[in-house]
Amino acid sequence: MNIVVLDGYTLNPGDLSWSGFEALGGCTVHERTPPEQIVARARKAEIVLTNKTPLTAETLAALPKLKYIGVLATGYNVVDVAAARERGVPVTNIPTYGTRSVAQMTFALLLELAHRTGHHTQTVREGRWNQSQDFCYWDHPLIELDGLTFGVIGYGRIGQATAAVARAFGMKVMAYDPIADATAHPELTDLETLLRTSDVVSLHCPLTPDNREMINAERLAAMKPTAFLINTARGPLVDEHALAAALNEDRIAGAALDVLAVEPPLPDNPLLQAKNCLITPHIAWATRAARSRLMATAVANVNAFLAGKPENVVNGVAS
Repeated sequence: MNIVVLDGYTLNPGDLSWSGFEALGGCTVHERTPPEQIVARARKAEIVLTNKTPLTAETLAALPKLKYIGVLATGYNVVDVAAARERGVPVTNIPTYGTRSVAQMTFALLLELAHRTGHHTQTVREGRWNQSQDFCYWDHPLIELDGLTFGVIGYGRIGQATAAVARAFGMKVMAYDPIADATAHPELTDLETLLRTSDVVSLHCPLTPDNREMINAERLAAMKPTAFLINTARGPLVDEHALAAALNEDRIAGAALDVLAVEPPLPDNPLLQAKNCLITPHIAWATRAARSRLMATAVANVNAFLAGKPENVVNGVAS
């Protein structure tokens, strides 16, 4: 079985092993694959694994030996799943590997907004505390989370795990999810109520055609001026120009984002210079523990396919 990994570096920059795939046959791992080299590298492959390297309908048509596509992530919009279905090629993803890590990162971002630990650490390193007339100082409001309302948009595995952390901090949880069972989750409410009453709004929903830029100027205007917005889900859920304007005009208190609409960001992205905006480079998923689970599930997915019982299939091809 000829296996080709098109962009293995982010999953495994050297601290994991590809041995699970190597045991299944010939395995070639490319750290990155530019678009013009995709077909050349994958032409002889029966199994192709990709994280963010796109597999378009045109590309798939040029891969006659292809039998299986494994996406090394939860989101699978990098693959034309309809074209793969037409060719009888199953596409699988990794649905659950990062739940705890993303929940943890959400609160790392929130705690940074609440205490500005990084900023204050830097001022100490610069000698400001040595020169202070007082035993302490702070440059930003210090926020206690206990008693505040944590609003979760998207109440699947990650949303619920993050809500559990919020409750541990003494926060009240509200949630919005149009497909969640309200009888099982009394904290569910409508989106307008959540935006209007939450002190923190945290995004945990997949990107769909219906929710692109769901956090727009109108919905930002509905939020409290003291509220924080956190996005560890998908960048295009947020209208970035509208968010930058809301931050610069102090219409919300701050934002913390691990994802942007275009990654890496363009230099003119307005959020890069916006007030009270923390941005990290899409690392919520990337703890070693989470990546180890991802790797193990990816290997299990291929083994299930080879056994004739594919798992985690996202395009409806059963074998």
